[in-house]
Amino acid sequence: MPMTNKLSRVNDAYSRIKEEIRTNRMPPGFQATEPEIALRLGMSRTPVREALIRLESEGLVELIPRRGARVLPINVNDMKEIYDILTSLEPDVAANVAAKKPTLAEMRPLEKAAKDMERALAREDLDAWADADDRFHLYMLDLNGNRRLREIVLALKFQVCRSRIVTLRLRDKPEKSNKEHREILDHIRKGDAEAARKAFRAHRQRAAEELIKLLKKFRITNL
Repeated sequence: MPMTNKLSRVNDAYSRIKEEIRTNRMPPGFQATEPEIALRLGMSRTPVREALIRLESEGLVELIPRRGARVLPINVNDMKEIYDILTSLEPDVAANVAAKKPTLAEMRPLEKAAKDMERALAREDLDAWADADDRFHLYMLDLNGNRRLREIVLALKFQVCRSRIVTLRLRDKPEKSNKEHREILDHIRKGDAEAARKAFRAHRQRAAEELIKLLKKFRITNL
């Protein structure tokens, strides 16, 4: 039981620190000692230390002797590789969903996410827009029905979300993204798998080019 409790505390610290990094409450370059991070989380130092070791192995933080941990910058080469993988995987997801010809009820979460993106953009609520965008892609994975593929894509999207939050207010309003989501939905609704695949690939490629350009321009990444 004590070992189970310890593992639970470490997992909790890991999840909470990782969420702080994902949402950029601990932005790239953030540095703090273990006691400071433990105080921030309201936890003891031991699970925080073990969580930081785990996060270092994932390339998210750097442990500095006697100085604590530093959140690593976003690596532009990592982002290129991640988007290459997503551009290979997600268009097939869209094509598979279109080929299944989902019912109106199955389409409803996708339609709602697209509408929420449009409403959020109209009131210039970029955080709400990003949340709706995440839901759109998540529902697409759910409709596809491949659990392992879903886990792989979501693991990759952690870094995408982190970089997107950093650049969200540096980019132009995501009107193109909203239009592309509507186009993808239209192809899925018609059951046109090849058109859905092509539209999703173009969406991912444009998003990758835009994001990497911003990361370089504002020197948010370590090249």
